[in-house]
Amino acid sequence: MKDILSVLSTEEITALSLCSLYQKNGYAKYRMSKFEEYDLYVKNKDFLVSENVITFTDTDGKLMALKPDVTLSIIKNSKDQPDSKMKVYYNENVYRVSKGTKTFKEIRQAGLECLGKITDTEIIEVLSLASKSLEEISNSYALEISHLGIVKGVLEYFELSTDTSNQIIKFLGEKNSQGVVDVCKQENLGDKDTSLIEKLVTVYGEPKKVLKEIEPLRLNQKISKDIDQLSMVLKGLEGDKNVHVDFSVVNDMKYYNGFAFKGFIDGIPSGILSGGQYDRLMKKMGKNSQAIGFAVYLDELGKQSAN
Repeated sequence: MKDILSVLSTEEITALSLCSLYQKNGYAKYRMSKFEEYDLYVKNKDFLVSENVITFTDTDGKLMALKPDVTLSIIKNSKDQPDSKMKVYYNENVYRVSKGTKTFKEIRQAGLECLGKITDTEIIEVLSLASKSLEEISNSYALEISHLGIVKGVLEYFELSTDTSNQIIKFLGEKNSQGVVDVCKQENLGDKDTSLIEKLVTVYGEPKKVLKEIEPLRLNQKISKDIDQLSMVLKGLEGDKNVHVDFSVVNDMKYYNGFAFKGFIDGIPSGILSGGQYDRLMKKMGKNSQAIGFAVYLDELGKQSAN
């Protein structure tokens, strides 16, 4: 076994370890083609990390694309089973433009998806596996968890325009507290209301502390329900000292809802894991099932080695 491991890259060894973890927790291996019809990505281009896609014409004249994303393929090719569950994991290569070289690169990803009827139980399981995935890579890691329902609910409560809400979400993602305050002033919001919105930027860290600090955000029944759900899920993750609450994790709300999360390890500045609930994407693709999942960007491990 040692001889085999000696010829594998860090990415390959980590992928094997993660796949073993997912399989032990009841997830089945999902295999897919290296390419899909280009139309799939045109219709969902905002969901992609990059709009640049490698295309070619198939023998029957169809325009095809090398796969830039795994989740879209799984949704497209899975049965719609809103009253049951499909739990799958993958270890696949995707083809994207590299942030560093600006050229196309083959990138290895491992991850999992849970589709169907999603309850707090499934959410806790997926978040727990996200944390364990990071632990497989490094002892020094952090899983940052947000709830998009709370963010959206607070902005809707103050009846802000779409453009204003998008501005605030942008500043929230940047952890730019002053930017949020400035936008609130432009909208003539009072100091009290501004401070409530600003909490989405300033509160961060240990779950019990954050839950106490966001109590003033119980502005209506819907927000209270989402805060209660966040509290319930965090209680299910109790004991994991690497879990933090961070509302700056704001995935695209056209596709995502509910929980969103990112994973970080020491030595790599950007996130190595990203995930969330994406019921809106399911609905956009004609599915009634709910869904939650995450991907681990194994190509980022090379950056850790280089540091």
